[in-house]
Amino acid sequence: MISSSTAAEVARGICKLLIQEGYSPILEFTLPNGRRLDVAALGPGGEMLGVEIKVALADLRGDVKWPEYLDYCDLFYFAIPPDFPPEHVPAETGLMIADRYGGAIVKPAEAQSLHASRRKAVTLSFAKVAAERLSAVMESMAAASVPNLVIPDAE
Repeated sequence: MISSSTAAEVARGICKLLIQEGYSPILEFTLPNGRRLDVAALGPGGEMLGVEIKVALADLRGDVKWPEYLDYCDLFYFAIPPDFPPEHVPAETGLMIADRYGGAIVKPAEAQSLHASRRKAVTLSFAKVAAERLSAVMESMAAASVPNLVIPDAE
């Protein structure tokens, strides 16, 4: 879960930026290795883009898990709010700066190409997560619009 209001604002801005760039983002996507990206996005050419949001310097300095995302992303970025000191972000990653209104790519990520079988697995997982989340939102909207609607258990 996005842990603070600042992180949520950065996530919102990153999603707006990615959509403008032709990507389809989702929040909190779990990779096959069990690690969870703050933002994952599928690009127009099928590329997988990963974003790790950092809003506190201590959190960035203490994060030793981020290299484990790289095997599942064609492009990997850190995203920070405008007042975060960018010189602390690892040099080998891309960098985005964002707030609630939008974002910018400050340093492009170096592209790498996922192996075809890994790309297929990650893409299918991404599609499944996105579809299940949409279905849950639609169920929630249906329940809200019909106050006494009884939704049977899906078990």
